Amino acid sequence: MHPRITGTTRIFGLIGAPLKSAKSPMLLNKLFAEAQADAVCIPLEIGAGDLAEFVRGVRAVRNLAGLLVTMPHKQSMLDIVDVLHPTAHQIGAINVVRCDNDGRWVGAVFDGLGCILGMQRQGVSLVGKSVLLIGAGGSGRAIAFAVAAAGARSLVISDLDPHRASDLAHRVAKEGPCAVYTGPADPAGHDIVINATPLGMNPDDPMPIDATRLDPATVVVDIITRSEPTALLLEAQSRGCQTLDGQPMHVGQALLALGFLGFEDIERRYSAGL
Repeated sequence: MHPRITGTTRIFGLIGAPLKSAKSPMLLNKLFAEAQADAVCIPLEIGAGDLAEFVRGVRAVRNLAGLLVTMPHKQSMLDIVDVLHPTAHQIGAINVVRCDNDGRWVGAVFDGLGCILGMQRQGVSLVGKSVLLIGAGGSGRAIAFAVAAAGARSLVISDLDPHRASDLAHRVAKEGPCAVYTGPADPAGHDIVINATPLGMNPDDPMPIDATRLDPATVVVDIITRSEPTALLLEAQSRGCQTLDGQPMHVGQALLALGFLGFEDIERRYSAGL
């Protein structure tokens, strides 16, 4: 039995499907335990067709304090929450919901900002840098806006769907001074390369870029989280590149989500040195 669960424990659920590889409950419960917070995070596997029924019932749970949202519900939750945080408006997705005391649900997304925070905490600054982003899907979209906001000099977006890449580039370019383009997945000449595609999750996946084109000074980020480095990271390491896997982004997302959910003390404590 969890020794910290009481009659006043605030419940946070992770919803999505499948959840067998989900790491958020372990990370958040570790942070809750270390902070002696009366809170717990539990996985709730909800299929794509069951979200509406789940929401109808769970809104009656008075000690439900929030939800973490993963696939396939990130877009569907947009129509369910009562209030959209500016990040959700901008990106068109939600990965965390705060259940306020007045009954309103507020949705936000921290994929992109979490990626940038994770990079910064590993000593990688975006200021003045040239960035290649591969993948303009859900995570890629969030990361694109965050890269531009973090002070990058330029951003090239590459995607198998050129229309999706072009639409994202156009939207990000309107946000500020970062020069945003679409282009091939060629890492040559870039300071930072970010893989925001699923390529690398399986051993037989093709490489998202031609790693022979990497310069040793390039920082390579692969947002995939797995126990062993992806083929992209192994190739980049063999060429002398600094590499980051998905763990820093995962921790960054969790810290930002905790602040949004009312645990500002945990966010402040760990943002400085976790």
